[in-house]
Amino acid sequence: QVQLVESGGGYVQAGGSLRLSCAASGRTVSSYAMGWFRQAPGKEREFVAAISWRGGSTYNPDSVKGRFTISIEYAKNTVYLQMNSLQPEDTAVYYCGADTRGFYSGINGINYWGKGTLVTVSS
Repeated sequence: QVQLVESGGGYVQAGGSLRLSCAASGRTVSSYAMGWFRQAPGKEREFVAAISWRGGSTYNPDSVKGRFTISIEYAKNTVYLQMNSLQPEDTAVYYCGADTRGFYSGINGINYWGKGTLVTVSS
């Protein structure tokens, strides 16, 4: 079992920044791969960023590369998503997810999800 709790969402103007947090707990947190995903109303959930808990490679799709950065603060068992240069199209519920296999292979590999945190970007 793993529990994921997101926080840090809010309302910002275009061009602004937010940092989302995902507090993780579980028996073997250190073996997980972690990811951030987002879903806007009427749209499919999409991949935003992923990282190995052990400090391996990070991954971003082209849509957010150069703007969003995923990282881990190990002392707090927390995964962050730093979002810069936010645009209205970034508005969505952002979800933290875990792949307990320890590597990220795609959204279908996520087997634990947080409840999400809402990010709203105004123009």
